Amino acid sequence: MEESQTLTYLLTAVSQVGFPIVLTGYLLIRFEKKLETLTESILRLTEVIKKNSSEDSHGK
Repeated sequence: MEESQTLTYLLTAVSQVGFPIVLTGYLLIRFEKKLETLTESILRLTEVIKKNSSEDSHGK
């Protein structure tokens, strides 16, 4: 979406539903992306811990 189209969309949304609702929607979308990134990182970390744990138990 072009910058002017984005601005028009945001202004229309603010005028129709109000600033607090538009701001809340924007923040929810941002938080969702950050949560997905954190979830992926936690899954990778879990795999690394499992791998290291199994290597430690086989090495003893």
